[in-house]
Amino acid sequence: MTGINRVKTWVLIAALGGLFVALGAAFGGRSGALIALVFAFAFNFAMYWFSDRIAIMSSRSKPVSEQEAPELYAIVRELTHDRGLPMPKIYISDMPQPNAFATGRNPHHASVSVTRGLLQVVDQRELRGVLAHEISHVANHDILISSIAAAIGSAITWLAYMAFWFGGSDDEGGNPIVGLLAVLLAPLAAGIIQMAVSRSREYQADESGAITSHDPEALASALRKIDVYVKRTPPATLSPSQAHLFIMNPFSGKRTGAMMANLFSTHPPTEQRVARLEHLREEMQEHGEPVP
Repeated sequence: MTGINRVKTWVLIAALGGLFVALGAAFGGRSGALIALVFAFAFNFAMYWFSDRIAIMSSRSKPVSEQEAPELYAIVRELTHDRGLPMPKIYISDMPQPNAFATGRNPHHASVSVTRGLLQVVDQRELRGVLAHEISHVANHDILISSIAAAIGSAITWLAYMAFWFGGSDDEGGNPIVGLLAVLLAPLAAGIIQMAVSRSREYQADESGAITSHDPEALASALRKIDVYVKRTPPATLSPSQAHLFIMNPFSGKRTGAMMANLFSTHPPTEQRVARLEHLREEMQEHGEPVP
């Protein structure tokens, strides 16, 4: 299942990149497509190097020492050792909302942050399940994937707005009618693709994290708790563009309709994530694995 999810993710990334180039072509023909491609690389480069700093600052995360958070360090050290990964930097956010995220451009430059709200509502077993999920994001290189998706998605929206204000060109094959449709539909399509990328990554991290911890029920229990508290607690100073980083959408308390919420959510419904984890637990038991 993990391999299938990885393929789906890269197919969606390719679709996002293709949409960006197509939007450039709609307004400027071949030269527009080339310019769009250059901008895509520029956005990716910026996100690759700076997305982690932005996430850390916006979530008000502060580095903590092992003396300050020995339990947190012990769990992360165990999980990274099991996955053959280097120890990431450890942060605690002042956010009262229970949540967690991983960021950084690769496993050697990774950071994991948990909120004070999370530490207050989960027990040690559930915390281990959450951290196994975040370490899986690092191991699966989801940090890079999310940065690419966010960069291209933002570039598509920016390009559409620029085209709206300054108009397109029919030089070299550009079509003004196609361009107008692109202005209206490209940002919507980009958003849907980004959200599909994020949901695929979350399912994959749930699965691989549960396998690493040998305890799918711990993560399932944590997700149930986080889902309840996230809907009650505002996400502080976060931008909606950063929602995909967290284990639970920090803005899920603002849902207005079930169908629209599922379509435009950066995360799968909690009930589906829990159901998958419970099914995984049954499979592990059937294979004789020791599962709590």
